[in-house]
Formats: sequence, structure tokens, C-alpha cells
Amino acid sequence: MTVEIMATCQTVRHHGHWSGAMDHVALSYDERFLRRKVLTTAEGRAVLVDLSKTTSLDHGDALEMEDGSFVEVRAAQEELLEIRGGDLTRLAWHIGNRHTPCQIEGSKLVIQRNHVMQDMLHKLGASVTEISAPFTPEGGAYGNGRTLGHSH
Repeated sequence: MTVEIMATCQTVRHHGHWSGAMDHVALSYDERFLRRKVLTTAEGRAVLVDLSKTTSLDHGDALEMEDGSFVEVRAAQEELLEIRGGDLTRLAWHIGNRHTPCQIEGSKLVIQRNHVMQDMLHKLGASVTEISAPFTPEGGAYGNGRTLGHSH
């Protein structure tokens, strides 16, 4: 079966630097890390993303099509763990020490579901609840989305 490509994207516009989406794609955290892939929009359009390098897309970014139109990137619903209680700073340290992406909010932390992490967090005194929600973890420390390495 051949998929007919409706549009091609070679440019990403970051949140706040574009407006007026014609459509959107809902992608998981892992799916938002891409270079070349065919995506299907909410309205059923096939879009070829063909970027010059692997890129981390965030909720609210846009794929700019060759005709200048935009397809908004949205964070899809994912199976997650909501972490509350205990010493959140200490819990965040243990999560980060295991290189686990973490969404940091005022009174809670959110990570992707993982039974090993869930068990560890329970043992550290956290209240852990399974949820389904969009996942938008903290970006990398070196300025451009996910941390891809430690070269300085």
C-alpha cells in the first residue's frame, strides 16, 4: 500500500513564532523526537517531515509546509505516573539520576509509566498514581530540547 504525501515539511517553528495552523498532529514524547517520518494529521493528511537533523519537538511547535501553511504539534495522551507527597526535590533527584524525563509542576512530578520507577518511588515515600495525560517533560540543560550528549 502506497501513502500519498500531501505536503512536505523541512522547517520547524517554535511555540510563539508562528500562528494559524491548518491542522494538527498529536504525538507522544518519543514520537516528538524525529528527523524523517510520514505523519498523519488529525484531518487525515499525510505529511512527510524531512528535517536536516534529528529534532525534539515541543507541544505548541509547528511544522511549516513548503506552501507556508502550518501543522501544529500537540502532546498526545500517554500512560504516565503522577508523583506527589514526600520530598519532591529528593524524588526529582532520584528520577533525574536515572536519566528519566520528568514533567515538573508545583506540587507534583510526572514521568512515563515504568514499574521499576514506580516501585522505587513508593519505597522513597511518594504517592504514585497512574494517569493518562499529555506529557511535556522539562527540556535539556544545554538549551535545545532534549539533552543529546555532554559535549561542550
